[in-house]
Amino acid sequence: MDKQQLQIDDNFFKQFKSAEELDTFLHGIFKRGVETMLQAELSDHLGYDKHSPDGINTGNSRNGKTTKLVKTKMGEVSIEVPRDRNGSFEPVLLPKRKRMIDKIEDVVISLYAKGMSTRDIEVQIKEIYGVNISSSSISNITEQILVDVEEWQRRPLDDTYLIAWMDGITFKVRQDHRIITKTIYIIVGLNTNGCREVLGMWLNETEKASFWMQILTEIKARGVKDILIACTDNLKGLTQAIKACFPETITQLCIVHQIRNAIRFIPTKHRREFMKDMRYIYEAINLDDAESAFAVLEKKWLEKYPYSVKTWAANWTELTGFLSFPIEIRKIIYTTNIIENLNRQIRKYTSNKTMFPDDNAVKKAVFLAIQSSYIRSEQKINSWTIIANQFLILYPDRIKLNYIPLRR
Repeated sequence: MDKQQLQIDDNFFKQFKSAEELDTFLHGIFKRGVETMLQAELSDHLGYDKHSPDGINTGNSRNGKTTKLVKTKMGEVSIEVPRDRNGSFEPVLLPKRKRMIDKIEDVVISLYAKGMSTRDIEVQIKEIYGVNISSSSISNITEQILVDVEEWQRRPLDDTYLIAWMDGITFKVRQDHRIITKTIYIIVGLNTNGCREVLGMWLNETEKASFWMQILTEIKARGVKDILIACTDNLKGLTQAIKACFPETITQLCIVHQIRNAIRFIPTKHRREFMKDMRYIYEAINLDDAESAFAVLEKKWLEKYPYSVKTWAANWTELTGFLSFPIEIRKIIYTTNIIENLNRQIRKYTSNKTMFPDDNAVKKAVFLAIQSSYIRSEQKINSWTIIANQFLILYPDRIKLNYIPLRR
């Protein structure tokens, strides 16, 4: 822009003597612009311009206007919306039954996704845009999220997942005039493109194996035919539920959960030494070395701390399954860190909500947190090319070759 143009612009703005005059001018520009675009939309809908003879005997015509008070980032603006005689015109720019420009709705949903309460959002929108939006209106806007949740929850899934991490996260929810604890069940799958994908979320009062079986049955109905490895915590009955739905799946219990469980009843004076002896098990080169390390642990500690030692013996197959895999695969299946990282992100977005008013409020908040956390989920996991080829060698009959890039 040259100096002459800048001079013209400066002279133009000098006509406004106050911020209120400038606001009035900008409101007028916005109003004229929106109304002009709405008229253009109607012309496109009817197939002819205003006053054009092409509209004669077409069966539909313009039929006046209605006034709608629209909430925008500039405040409230009165817009004249044109009508057609048949009542078939539905503006795209300003849809029927909407009193708010999409940009503000997007901001409301974004603030809601970051964990803000409806009252806090109401104050924030008022401060930023000068628009009054009631808490009930904000709730109505966020209700649109439930439609997205339903569509997302019913979407078809891939037929094969290399790994599935399964876990639950609890929330306080009001129900029947009581506040109770409910669990959101989540499955994160590693698909055959090497990307992490949240397969779904399910809400139930407590985390139990029977409900996990319902979830696994549902994902089968959505297209999942095979899961190679399932990584879980040591929830009683969960391994059996997985085997009932996916008999060929290898189940791997989280080593971190096992360590926490094993040292729970060990006094501080022996805890470090016991943990050192356990480390020889899960850091073993192979299963034989792990068995030798466990024999040492058992001989040394069984008499003093039978519970801690027996937790290893009772779940030995599920705890040591990862040792039969190459190092790169071991690193991503011996714990449920991937899904626990997601849970931490969900907690970050919901931390200021000590209690949710109903089930739908939980679903909306968790869904938005998942969408925000997994915005880069299309990134492949580390060492994907190596891991892909390892899976190809280990499971040549269960993985479609065209899904995974061969190393060149």
